[in-house]
Amino acid sequence: MPLRFEVKNNYLHLLEACIQSKSLTEAKKIHQHFLKNTSNADSSVLHKLTRLYLSCNQVVLARRLFDEIPNPSVILWNQIIRAYAWNGPFDGAIDLYHSMLHLGVRPNKYTYPFVLKACSGLLAIEDGVEIHSHAKMFGLESDVFVCTALVDFYAKCGILVEAQRLFSSMSHRDVVAWNAMIAGCSLYGLCDDAVQLIMQMQEEGICPNSSTIVGVLPTVGEAKALGHGKALHGYCVRRSFDNGVVVGTGLLDMYAKCQCLLYARKIFDVMGVRNEVSWSAMIGGYVASDCMKEALELFDQMILKDAMDPTPVTLGSVLRACAKLTDLSRGRKLHCYIIKLGSVLDILLGNTLLSMYAKCGVIDDAIRFFDEMNPKDSVSFSAIVSGCVQNGNAAVALSIFRMMQLSGIDPDLTTMLGVLPACSHLAALQHGFCSHGYLIVRGFATDTLICNALIDMYSKCGKISFAREVFNRMDRHDIVSWNAMIIGYGIHGLGMEALGLFHDLLALGLKPDDITFICLLSSCSHSGLVMEGRLWFDAMSRDFSIVPRMEHCICMVDILGRAGLIDEAHHFIRNMPFEPDVRIWSALLSACRIHKNIELGEEVSKKIQSLGPESTGNFVLLSNIYSAAGRWDDAAHIRITQKDWGLKKIPGCSWIEINGIVHAFVGGDQSHLQLSQINRKLEELLVEMKRLGYQAECSFVFQDVEEEEKEQILLYHSEKLAIAFGILNLKAGRPILVTKNLRVCGDCHTAIKFMTLITKREITVRDANRFHHFKNGTCNCGDFW
Repeated sequence: MPLRFEVKNNYLHLLEACIQSKSLTEAKKIHQHFLKNTSNADSSVLHKLTRLYLSCNQVVLARRLFDEIPNPSVILWNQIIRAYAWNGPFDGAIDLYHSMLHLGVRPNKYTYPFVLKACSGLLAIEDGVEIHSHAKMFGLESDVFVCTALVDFYAKCGILVEAQRLFSSMSHRDVVAWNAMIAGCSLYGLCDDAVQLIMQMQEEGICPNSSTIVGVLPTVGEAKALGHGKALHGYCVRRSFDNGVVVGTGLLDMYAKCQCLLYARKIFDVMGVRNEVSWSAMIGGYVASDCMKEALELFDQMILKDAMDPTPVTLGSVLRACAKLTDLSRGRKLHCYIIKLGSVLDILLGNTLLSMYAKCGVIDDAIRFFDEMNPKDSVSFSAIVSGCVQNGNAAVALSIFRMMQLSGIDPDLTTMLGVLPACSHLAALQHGFCSHGYLIVRGFATDTLICNALIDMYSKCGKISFAREVFNRMDRHDIVSWNAMIIGYGIHGLGMEALGLFHDLLALGLKPDDITFICLLSSCSHSGLVMEGRLWFDAMSRDFSIVPRMEHCICMVDILGRAGLIDEAHHFIRNMPFEPDVRIWSALLSACRIHKNIELGEEVSKKIQSLGPESTGNFVLLSNIYSAAGRWDDAAHIRITQKDWGLKKIPGCSWIEINGIVHAFVGGDQSHLQLSQINRKLEELLVEMKRLGYQAECSFVFQDVEEEEKEQILLYHSEKLAIAFGILNLKAGRPILVTKNLRVCGDCHTAIKFMTLITKREITVRDANRFHHFKNGTCNCGDFW
């Protein structure tokens, strides 16, 4: 039975009052009463109830009622589509639009702005183009509302040519249409175009409003177009827009991005109302300009004085400041604060926390936090992989990378920029090959940053010809590409090739930087090119206006010292225009060890100790000098001094990759599963080497023990263990590549030459300084390293 007229009117009157007051509680009571006291739903009451729930943002309830209405009006269709377009999910608005057409309801000019807004939110270009054709079919394309919505849709989807065509075709363009076009240009970084449009709209008599300014300020900031920014600021002051929190925040963000923090802070300080976005913009501006302490101070003020709850973006900025300052204590406190806020599940914030722990050097905490993260994305994996590599855990980095692949998350370009250095560090060539193949498949292999990382990886994995092939195929070289290739040649002892490439750089009219000369001088050092080293060191300041810094001087001392010109190297240090540091004295001490200059070695060692040694290496060098000369008491005294300083000698460690698995060996290692076979193989090799004339160089055992024991100590150096393992596990004739964390000793260098004759294999050893390519009883270094 139909609802009585008076009762229906009462319901409609009450519901209209609720719509005006947006009283959801009262609306639900009326709805409940209606359901209890009526047997048949009345479409006008359902219509009003749907409108009521929409006004209270109860889209799900509104949709439930809407679906019960037999023939909703086009107005109600528009309202429900608008609700989805504003509140989401956006595809709900598009589905409703198609249902509307299917039921024969003709859209009007108000339908299209809502459904097109949903299309732009999803970047649903195909749907938007189809809806555009419908608007044209219904004769609505030229309507100002519909055309403005189309301009906005195409602009936000990056189809700016079509947006401009429609915009130009409009007979009447109001400020909303101009703002849509300006915002589209701004969104895609077209700063000059956006500013030009603002000038053009004023010429046509349309005054920009605050939305116009807010739309263009981000791209002005990104472009660091300070002149445009100041002009916009002046306009805002004249129109009194700058008093609003949204425009004020946009202005301070623009100044911060233009590195004008003084202006940004002035705007921030005079803002009458500051919201979370204002604070976030100012703190983020300080972080972006490397003013980390100021960022932390402002954050404290935000929390303690203004009692403002920080957004995840603000917390991310503050965590980046902690990472930059390596302020682990504060970073941990922020982590606890984030947990209390319940924001730890925010993946962007989680990734920033992960990066903070990694950059503060507590990689174990970073890995622990990474394991707890749920969900993880490619950024999470990239952060932990890079963190592991930076903290010397390359093997763990590769393990996590494999985990990423198994989890179904595709590594992106950033991830691969972390993985390739891990392959470089471990000389994990098979991993490097697989990574290169993946980069080609994904279309990343033409990226300059990736190519530079590939050059470094192949160089450090012993494949310098592959590195050069990558270099030759690059579409565009930056100075890092040239530097990577030059230093690659250098560590392989190919000094003349490095010089040839440097000449190619100059012939192309390119300008080398200070890093280029470090690479070049280092290459001269490893190849004994003393004359060339002197020439280019002098030319650096004379012809290229590059003032030599400590790193260049270290290279020169190394060049002279390795060549036996120790007095010249010492004279060079004494005449430097700045005070020598520990590193440069260490280079001279290393030369003293090579050339057994005990007197100068003692003098240099005292200078190093007065400056404070940076590591155990300098103590070890002097101890080795004494041991080589048989001065065991002096060597023991140095070891005691080293212990008193709280420094421990770094054990020699070598790596070898077999079938994609990296195996590590430490000198005298007794832990490997194939230990007995390795020892047996070394004993067999020793017999064969002695038959060919090998004699253990016991001067490289820096302990006062019997000669026979010294021979056994030398036999189990880490690189020999790794080579024996490679012989056992690689097919006959296959080359062997071993990586070592320290400099290869003279005895191992001699022994490996004999091993190549016995095994008929090429053996390559990458030590802390350079590559040694052994073949047919010789090494490409010519015994100069």
